[in-house]
Amino acid sequence: MERLKQQYRELLEQYLASQDEKVLYFAQQFSRKFIEQEVAPEDLVHLHKDAISTLFPEAPEAFKLSYDFLIEMMIHYGLALREHQSMIKKREELQMEIEIAANMQDTLIKTTLPVMEELDIGYVSEPAKKMSGDYIYFTPHSDRKVSVAVADVIGKGIPAALCMSTIKFGMDSLSEEQSSPHDVLSIINRLVEKSIDDSMFISMYYGMYDESTSIFTYGSAGHEPALLYRAATDSFHYLESKGLLLGVKQDVQYEEQQVKLEAGDFIAIMTDGVTEIRTSEGFLDEAIIQSYLRQWKDESAQQMSDQLYHALAQLQDFKLHDDFTVAILKKRTEGLSVGE
Repeated sequence: MERLKQQYRELLEQYLASQDEKVLYFAQQFSRKFIEQEVAPEDLVHLHKDAISTLFPEAPEAFKLSYDFLIEMMIHYGLALREHQSMIKKREELQMEIEIAANMQDTLIKTTLPVMEELDIGYVSEPAKKMSGDYIYFTPHSDRKVSVAVADVIGKGIPAALCMSTIKFGMDSLSEEQSSPHDVLSIINRLVEKSIDDSMFISMYYGMYDESTSIFTYGSAGHEPALLYRAATDSFHYLESKGLLLGVKQDVQYEEQQVKLEAGDFIAIMTDGVTEIRTSEGFLDEAIIQSYLRQWKDESAQQMSDQLYHALAQLQDFKLHDDFTVAILKKRTEGLSVGE
């Protein structure tokens, strides 16, 4: 340290004598040595004060006292700066961990749209933050059947995302014989009740469509009712089914309901990030969602999903307050040709 003090004093003396920019450049390079030795800002000010006192012993006392004032200021400044830098570093590390976790979640719960002859399927699932508390999964079955599960964790962030991983594990472990809404919701409920913290609850809507009969069989675990559009009457109806939230208690009976789809009919399954959208004027009337869906009823299921998301996100200035998930199952007016 004594060597640094001497070198600093010499550089300062040279600059005061010449005001040469080359000396300033050397001083800039020299400052790296203080960084390497982790010299605190207040120590650097103290070093400067000693150099000035040596070079100008006749300097006014007030001039010297001003450095004492500056040293005290720099002590607190240095502490605050180090604390701030530490917080920034921790935040960057956390953001990196969240980014990795979000990418892992995307991989874990990624779903593929099944291609059905009579049923057109589309969906949008967008998180409000990095991690999503919504879950959507499609499963093709034998005998021209397809099932869809839409779930929503009551909560957000990493804990909600971890709950979704549990749901995914449970859904993947189901056999073909356990694909009815009653069986699926009962099994997933027992898994959630055993695996998830008591403070976390999950709503879920599960349905299976059978192309051979055009019947949609569905059940709900405390989830938003799906919306059924009847093309023949140009009207909307709620597809409700009683059932307790997943994870509340172990033994729960989930009822099943059925509805038959006709050509042009569609079902919209949504999370509360869609049905309970908040704008500057308050909660959005669900009649507006219905009017949007009616407006786009002749589009494909995917186009309907995309346009609904864009319209509702625009009402929120594209700042989602909650995870947004919608799935649309639409019975085609004509069957899908081979190769489409």
